[in-house]
Amino acid sequence: MKSRLVALAGVVLCASLCSAADAPTAGTITAMQSVECGTKKEGKKSSTSLLCQQYAVRTSTTEYQIRQPKPSEQALLPLSTPIQFTIDKHKMKFKLNGKKYEFLVVGMSAIQPQ
Repeated sequence: MKSRLVALAGVVLCASLCSAADAPTAGTITAMQSVECGTKKEGKKSSTSLLCQQYAVRTSTTEYQIRQPKPSEQALLPLSTPIQFTIDKHKMKFKLNGKKYEFLVVGMSAIQPQ
């Protein structure tokens, strides 16, 4: 009887955690920088570094470092813009001005309460 109660409690706890992951989280884009994310060959011996945009997204408890998945002609995101995002595995997904974005989460850090 006790083992069934423990198993039931575990299932309910796991279900509540899984459903909470689908809820969007509020954050703000706070910083941007260009970082090297690969190289492009230009002939037999020369190559050029490719740059990707890396952004900092801040929530009330966490700061995420997100990066473009690959170099592209993607428009720059404006700073101090509030977003609603979800995280699926190692990707942050959100919409901004009617356009969908998907970035790689490359870092996370906790924010110290003030």
